[in-house]
Amino acid sequence: MRIRLFGGIEVISPGGQAVRFATRKAALLLAALVLAGRRGLRREQISEALWPGRANVQARNSLRQALVDIRRSFPNDGSAHIRIEGDQDTVALIFDPDETDISIFDLKLETGQAADLAIAADLYHGELLAGEAEGLDEWFGPYQSSYQRKALQLVEQLSLAQAAPGSAEAAACERLAERLLASDPATEAAHRALIRIHAHRGHENLALRQFELCRAALRKQLGVEPEAQTNSLAAALRLREEAEHRIAPVSEITSQQVAIPAPMKQDDRPSVAVLPFQNLSGDAEQEYFADGIVEDIITALARFRHLFVIARNSSFTYKRRAVDTKQVGRELNVRYVVEGSVRRAGERLRISAQLIDASTGAHLWADRFDGPLADVFDLQDQVASSIVGAITPKVEEAEIERAKSKPTESLDAYDYYLRGLAVFDRTATSRAAIDEALRLFMQAITHDREFAIAYARAARCYVTRKSNGWMVDRAKEVTEAMRLARKAVELGRDDAIALSYGGYVLGYIGGELEDCAAWIDRALVLNPNLATAWGYSSWAKACLGESDEAVEHAALAMRLSPLDPRLFAWQFCTALAHFCGGRYDSAVSWARMSLLSQPNYASAMRVIAASHALAGRLGKAQEMIAHLRDLNPTLRLSNLADVLPPFRRADDGDRYVEGLRKAGLPK
Repeated sequence: MRIRLFGGIEVISPGGQAVRFATRKAALLLAALVLAGRRGLRREQISEALWPGRANVQARNSLRQALVDIRRSFPNDGSAHIRIEGDQDTVALIFDPDETDISIFDLKLETGQAADLAIAADLYHGELLAGEAEGLDEWFGPYQSSYQRKALQLVEQLSLAQAAPGSAEAAACERLAERLLASDPATEAAHRALIRIHAHRGHENLALRQFELCRAALRKQLGVEPEAQTNSLAAALRLREEAEHRIAPVSEITSQQVAIPAPMKQDDRPSVAVLPFQNLSGDAEQEYFADGIVEDIITALARFRHLFVIARNSSFTYKRRAVDTKQVGRELNVRYVVEGSVRRAGERLRISAQLIDASTGAHLWADRFDGPLADVFDLQDQVASSIVGAITPKVEEAEIERAKSKPTESLDAYDYYLRGLAVFDRTATSRAAIDEALRLFMQAITHDREFAIAYARAARCYVTRKSNGWMVDRAKEVTEAMRLARKAVELGRDDAIALSYGGYVLGYIGGELEDCAAWIDRALVLNPNLATAWGYSSWAKACLGESDEAVEHAALAMRLSPLDPRLFAWQFCTALAHFCGGRYDSAVSWARMSLLSQPNYASAMRVIAASHALAGRLGKAQEMIAHLRDLNPTLRLSNLADVLPPFRRADDGDRYVEGLRKAGLPK
C-alpha cells in the first residue's frame, strides 16, 4: 500500500486503486496511527480527540468501527506488510517505511545527499493533511508545524547546494519552492530559494523580480520587510549587474542587447518581431507587466536557433505607435509579427496575443490568457511560455508551406529540411513516408555538412524504422543511426532541437540512457520552452524508472504545444510512464488517446496489449495483439527485444514481455 499525508490524505491499494473509507474519521485515524509509528496510541486518548463529547463506551465503539474500516482496506491475501496491532489500552499501525510518504521523506532527509533531498522535495505535495484536519489542531498541529519546518529547511538546503542548472536537484528545489509559495505567498525561504535558482542560471532580472515579489508579499500579509539574508541576496545581484555594466566594453554591451543567437549557416531562417503589447487597462502600473511579457517572449523565442528574432531595442521603437503589420514586416525585414494587449478587469488580468504573417496580414494564431492580479509574475511566465509554445509550431507550419511551394531546382538545405518535416511530423505508421523523410533530411545534409538538426531528424527516422520492425539490415541501420545521432549532438551542442532528437536516438537505438538523459537535460537548459525536449525527457525518465517525473514532463510538453502534430508521441510517453509505474488503467487510457490520431501506432498498441493482460483483461489484450500481428506478422517474443525500449529496471522490461506473452504474442 501507499499512504500519502502531504497535501491531504490519499491511500492507494497494491493494485493501484484509490482506497475510500466509510467516514472521514477513519481516514484521520489512519493518519494519526501513521504519525504515531510503532509506539502507537492510547485508545482513550484517540477516542477523545476524534469523537469529543461522546460517552466513553460510545467513543470506543466508534474507534472500533473505524479500525474495522481501515483493516478492510488491507489486502486479504496475506501479501500486505501493513497491519494493526494492539491491546485493550493501545493500538498501533505496523508498516514498512516505504509505504508512507512521511517515512520516506524523513529517511531521505537523514542522508543529506543531494539526490535524496531532491526525492524528499518532490514528496512534499503540500502541508501535512492539508484541508483534512480542521478542528483537530491540538492533535495534528505539532506534526504539521514540524514538517513545515523541515520543508523550509529542505528548500534552503537544496538551493544553497548550487546544483547544476537543469539538474534533477535544481528542478526539485524549484518545484518545492513553488508549492510552498502556492500555500503561503509570504514564505520567505521559498522566495530565497527561487532567487538563488534564477541567479545560478544567470537570470539576474528574474532573480530581482522574485525579490520584489517577496517584498510585496511580506508587506501585504505580514507588514514586515525581508530578512537581512534575503536583502543581502538582492544587494549582491544589483552589485553584479552594476559591475557588468561598468566594465563591459562597447562591443559586449551591444551583443548583450541583441536577442538573436549566433547565425546558422542558413540565411533564410524564419524571422519574427514581437511588438510591444498595448496596455488597455488604463492602469499605468501595468505598463511594466506588458513590457515584461514581451521581453520574456523575445528571450524565449531567441533560444530557438532556427528562428531569427528581432531584438527588443528594435521592436520597442514601435511602442505607443499605431502601425500596420505589413509596414513593420518591411521595415524590420521579418516574415512574422507578434502583437498583443494587456487589460485589467478588477483583480484579474487578461492578456491577448496573435501571430500575423507580415507579408499578407493574415492571422495565423490568436489566444487569450486570464489570471489573478496577485499572481502577476507567475502569470507573466505562464503567458510567455504558452505564446512561445503556440507560435513556434505555427511558424514552422508556415515555413513548410513556403518550402513546398518552391521549385525543386531552387531548394537549399533548409528547404529540404522543411520538406522532410512536412512528411515526418504527421505520421508514425507509414513506411513510405518515413523513407521519404529520411531521403529529404539526407539531401539537406548533402547541401550543408554542418546542419545539426538535419542529422538529428535523419537519425530519428531510424527510431521509427526500429519501433515498427522495418529495419532490413539491422546492424547496418543501427550503426548509421548512431553515427547520425552522434554527429547531431557534436555539431549541435548549443542547439536544443538537435540535442533532443540526437539524445533520444542514442537512448532508444543505442541503449545509452544516461547519455540520452544528459543531452536532453542540456537541451532543456538551453531552451526550457521546447516541447520536444520535455517530451523526450519524459521517455527517458520512464525508461530510467522515474515514472512520476516522466508523466510531469510529458504534461509539460503537451501544455507547451497543445496543437503539436506529434502530440500522439507525448501521449504515448505518458502511457509508457504509467505502465512503468504499474498504473495499467491509466496506461491504456493514454495509449488509446495516442491511437486516435495514429491508429496503427505499434508502440502504443504494445502498451495497451501488455497493460490489459497484466490487469487481467485477457480478451481485450488478445484483440490488440491480433491487430498488432496484422501490421507486423513477424513480431514474436523471440525478437521482441528488437523493438522494446531499453528499460533500466529489469522488472519493467520483464513485466512488458510477460504482459505481451499473456496477451498471446507467439514465441
